Amino acid sequence: MPEISRFYGIVIYVYYEDHLPSHFHAHYGEHEAIIEIESLAVIAGALPHRALGLVIEWASMHQNDLSAAWDDAKSLQPIRKIAPLK
Repeated sequence: MPEISRFYGIVIYVYYEDHLPSHFHAHYGEHEAIIEIESLAVIAGALPHRALGLVIEWASMHQNDLSAAWDDAKSLQPIRKIAPLK
């Protein structure tokens, strides 16, 4: 499971050959949410409110990068890191 970014204790992953819709996994401690890239909606799991806000802020700035990471993962290509939220 390739880690593509890490910030404020949140770790973002995109998995190879994962199911549709295009999405990423956000982990914060024992919490995990799966977030659709296009809509930025949580499609499974949950994060604490503040952590989810940071993830959505970061994802909204990097939607094109996240789409490219998803495409790379689907085609089994190396996945590039995405800059963290600062």
